[in-house]
Amino acid sequence: MSASVTKPAFWVPGDWNGFFGLFTNVLLNVIVLTGLCLGVVHLPAGVVFGRILPALGIALPLGNLFYAYLAYQLAKKSGRADVTAMPYGPSVPHMFLVVFVIMLPTYLKTHDPILAWDAGLAWAFIIGVIVTLGAFIGPTVRKYTPRAAMLGALAGISIAFISMRPAFLFFLAPWLGFFSFGVILISWMSRVRLPFGVPGGLAAVAIGTVAAWIGEFAGLEHIVDPAQVGAAFSAFGLHLPYPTANFITGLANIAPLLVTAIPLGIYNFTEGMNNVESASAAGDSYDLRKILLADGIGAMVGSVLGSPFPPAVYIGHPGWKAVGGRIGYSLATGVVIALVCFLGITALLLAVVPLVAILPILLYIGLVIGAQAFEATPPRHAPAVILALLPNIANWCQSQIDGALGAAGTSAAAVGFDKLAGNGVIYQGMQLFGGGATLAGLILGAIAAFIIDREFEKAAIYAAIGAVLAFFGFINGTQLAFGNSAPVALGYAVLAATCLVFGRASLKMTAQPVLTGAEEAAE
Repeated sequence: MSASVTKPAFWVPGDWNGFFGLFTNVLLNVIVLTGLCLGVVHLPAGVVFGRILPALGIALPLGNLFYAYLAYQLAKKSGRADVTAMPYGPSVPHMFLVVFVIMLPTYLKTHDPILAWDAGLAWAFIIGVIVTLGAFIGPTVRKYTPRAAMLGALAGISIAFISMRPAFLFFLAPWLGFFSFGVILISWMSRVRLPFGVPGGLAAVAIGTVAAWIGEFAGLEHIVDPAQVGAAFSAFGLHLPYPTANFITGLANIAPLLVTAIPLGIYNFTEGMNNVESASAAGDSYDLRKILLADGIGAMVGSVLGSPFPPAVYIGHPGWKAVGGRIGYSLATGVVIALVCFLGITALLLAVVPLVAILPILLYIGLVIGAQAFEATPPRHAPAVILALLPNIANWCQSQIDGALGAAGTSAAAVGFDKLAGNGVIYQGMQLFGGGATLAGLILGAIAAFIIDREFEKAAIYAAIGAVLAFFGFINGTQLAFGNSAPVALGYAVLAATCLVFGRASLKMTAQPVLTGAEEAAE
């Protein structure tokens, strides 16, 4: 039983453990998102270090401070000394999604990194709005949407857009990648405690970094550049955030953003619900609405200031509680992360730490998100999970084909769909199946899950919703337009009618009296 207190302490010895664990986690994610902005979207360094990171330096501490305040209030109200604040940081799934699903496609299409940034800001703002609304409607949405559908759609994104590219880059320098990947697998998958209790992520990055610099000075392979370390000092200085209207520019092309923002926003507040439930099971019961409002407001504030990376409540509250973290670890994490972002220290860390040392972490995250879809859903729903993830696989395949044809100076239309089909590439079908992939996966996964459970009328409702979405091109279409994908919409309508017929037939069969053997013989 915890000691009774009237005035909770803001710092206890166990907060050191919580601080170093959470701070390392958040700092690593900040380094990763910085590298993604510079190396994938090719944003100018001035935008990354002068706009995005300072915006994070406001959005993240706001959440950490608010969660520390909630913990203080809970401790004061309950009289308990063992209350632990909720962890908070950049949403890891959304961190990759906004880069690879929103910003990178925009950059490849326009060759303008600023427009890609605008799209990311608008997407983050929409996520914030959805999560804020989720504080009020979240329980209802969660109640009527199968978890297999939501997690399955997310698994498709994680496998296709988070795991694949890092895996390819990883194998360009496998001798170094396997150093970091081995540590990640051992410490995070098998849960082996590393010497001196060093966090697995920190150890993986440290080992990869040391190996890369040894390889550089030994002349084995040129992975890091000493000249960049010197150049990184130019980013040092005080960078304070200020509001931007760029997210409004991104909102001008809002329709395509909604296709991914809606289901991912729903996932975000669903994940928040799960984390609050996890904290409650560990003994700390927080107000779900306040937690979700903090997440939503944090995303909107960040986007207005220039950050396309929505923050969120983290998984792991019971872990930080177990190592002794209470209130101070959250406060300290927010303050120190703000200093890192405001002073431009991230540039030096990125110059010193090679990307290949971080890639195994990205691969691992994609694997975990994909695995979660199966682990957190009933085994019978596994086919629904797979169906939900397939549209994103199709969308990723299309992006690879388009990229290859673009490099050759042509396109699928120029080559000819029939010619492609003759060589085994069913381009048009792939394009339709992968259109609005995340939302399409959610609809298909929900239909499958309800059919598996013989809830045919619910499946019919989702099929009807799919028909409407397809008709306007939100899913399984090539663009948003009236009647864009009418044949697919008709297919969903036929499926809805089929489910209704079987649903009514099933009810009639259920209503039939069960006959005994003697009664059957008499008939």
